[in-house]
Amino acid sequence: MLGTPLWAWLLFFSVVITLLFLDLGLLHRRQREIGVRESLLLSAFYIAVACIFGLWVWWSIGATSGMEFFTGYLVEKSLSLDNVFVISLVFASFAIPRQYQHRVLFWGILGVILLRGIMIGLGTALVHEFHWVLWLFGGFLVVTGIKMLFTDETPDDPSQSRLVRALRRVVPVTDSLHGNHFFHRQATEQGASKLYVTPLFLALIVVEISDLIFAVDSIPAVFAITTDPFIVYTSNIFAILGLRALYFALAAIVARFEYLRYALAAVLVFVGGKIFWAQFFGKVDPLLSLGVTAGLLALGIIVSLIKTRETLAAKSK
Repeated sequence: MLGTPLWAWLLFFSVVITLLFLDLGLLHRRQREIGVRESLLLSAFYIAVACIFGLWVWWSIGATSGMEFFTGYLVEKSLSLDNVFVISLVFASFAIPRQYQHRVLFWGILGVILLRGIMIGLGTALVHEFHWVLWLFGGFLVVTGIKMLFTDETPDDPSQSRLVRALRRVVPVTDSLHGNHFFHRQATEQGASKLYVTPLFLALIVVEISDLIFAVDSIPAVFAITTDPFIVYTSNIFAILGLRALYFALAAIVARFEYLRYALAAVLVFVGGKIFWAQFFGKVDPLLSLGVTAGLLALGIIVSLIKTRETLAAKSK
């Protein structure tokens, strides 16, 4: 399927389904607030599973594919950090309590698995039919990276977006939450029973749309690393799965990664430039690509932690 043995896809989906079952079926059957410690431990588990899968790809498919998986995983994981800030803004805007946030994130990941699969499938078809599309991906990534260096856009209030206002006009929405329910049936003024959606469902829709918008950046970035749909899709999904687990720890400290955006911008310019380099001089060594990507991201994190610690120390005096 898509150039990869069917059993490899079945293995991947079996791992994902098992992770989702463990997450919702065993660890979080009851709605409760997830602490930072649990978030970090769960995230470490997801990272370990992703690394084991990447090593399996390295061993069974080849070293090149293994390095491409880890590079794509790093790029996707890092680009998704901005999504953490947007998700926390969505939850604050809709006043979603922490004990219900995991439910939104869990059902959101099911939408991500489907939507990203469709986008990657379309991207693969375009690349195979029209190879020059990679040039567009490369140019888009370089422009996006340069734009990220010089702009600092603050997201608007998600609850007041055009999409949410349109949904409120079309779909009846309750004024308040009703526990962890996405839908609620209540009586109308005429005495009839009517089905309403709750603000929790609106938050889920906005989270899905925000992920779709971020995928417009991240998917071309991974296609710039490899055109193998198996590597593109699996690295995307493992990164998103782990990031959702890490959300509850990252949401509180995401502001400390202030300078990571510059490292991400450099990564986008680098992976976009690789496409043009490959056309004129040959493909960049996957090990070099992995090293440069990891080095830039590590530098961005280190500088962020040092600079923000200095700022916090200055404010405390």
